[in-house]
Amino acid sequence: MVMRHSAETDIHKMLDERSGEIFRRIVESYLEHGEPLGSRNLSRILPMSLSPASVRNVMSDLEALGLIYSPHVSAGRLPTQLGLRFFVDAFMQVGNISDEDRASIARHVHRPMHGQSIETMMSEASQMLSGMSRGAGIVITAKNDPVLKHVEFIRLEPTKALVVLVGEHDQVENRIIELPAGTTNSQLTEAANFLNAHLAGSTIHEARTQLERLRREVRQELDLLSQDLVERGLAVWSGGSDESKPTRLIVRGRANLLEGLAGIEDVDRLRMLFDDLEKKDSLIELLNLAEAGSGVRIFIGSENKLFSLSGSSLIVAPYRDSEERIIGAVGVIGPTRLNYSRIVPMVDYTAQLMSRLSR
Repeated sequence: MVMRHSAETDIHKMLDERSGEIFRRIVESYLEHGEPLGSRNLSRILPMSLSPASVRNVMSDLEALGLIYSPHVSAGRLPTQLGLRFFVDAFMQVGNISDEDRASIARHVHRPMHGQSIETMMSEASQMLSGMSRGAGIVITAKNDPVLKHVEFIRLEPTKALVVLVGEHDQVENRIIELPAGTTNSQLTEAANFLNAHLAGSTIHEARTQLERLRREVRQELDLLSQDLVERGLAVWSGGSDESKPTRLIVRGRANLLEGLAGIEDVDRLRMLFDDLEKKDSLIELLNLAEAGSGVRIFIGSENKLFSLSGSSLIVAPYRDSEERIIGAVGVIGPTRLNYSRIVPMVDYTAQLMSRLSR
């Protein structure tokens, strides 16, 4: 389910059973309480008999490996970012999603009812992930290739028109296009009639292929100017051949990330994170992150440039269409002390549901 990293293999070989147990206890204490764990408390909870002095010696070795650090003089230890990554890859046990979490996700992630848009499902999925993880839930989708139901051209100015394209699930897209000089209203009507008669029920990709086959018929039924409008309308719907693939992002639960922060600097760093997420480049980057692995991926802190300033973690999984093409991603953004073992199967199951509903 989780795509494992292999960079920490050498570190794993350096740890014996005793040092591995101490390291695991330090990380688990941090994930649960967020506080440093000292040698005296550690010695009490270890399954083997070790004095606080012996525990301190092991902690020094772990610190030398870069796995833990002391936030204050004479304080206990916390895991470093490298330590968290090592723990996730080498120690964390990811089980199956609980029946309770499965039922809760299924209640919120379902096929849109009549009159609801796909964005409604995305918003509910994002809100659900936020509530269950106490982080920020994210759902990203690339614009799919919708099936055309109806096309209409509405003149706005002598050289501008509004293209209204309606998909089979009643999703509507409106775009303004430039008209060639001299375009008449009858030509706009003729172009729309041709599209509705010949291409309704096709996706944009299928429509483009069909247009190639119908070029002779186009020349017979439409004059050259109307043919140009047909092709312009399709180009507007798909976003244009020279533009990056459009994406949509829904984030819910941002306030969850503001709880328990140390100060204004942390809040500013989170604002920077969400400013980044609003940018198209970041959306594409998130989709690329999900696409790089076959299952759930975990990014901790500065492992990805999106989170180098925010100090946050991302758990993300792709979802796919009927042809197994990645069309989006779902995930959770939160502090580095997320409950990874619970959230990973939760994100994975949500991605599976989204895939099922996208087919």
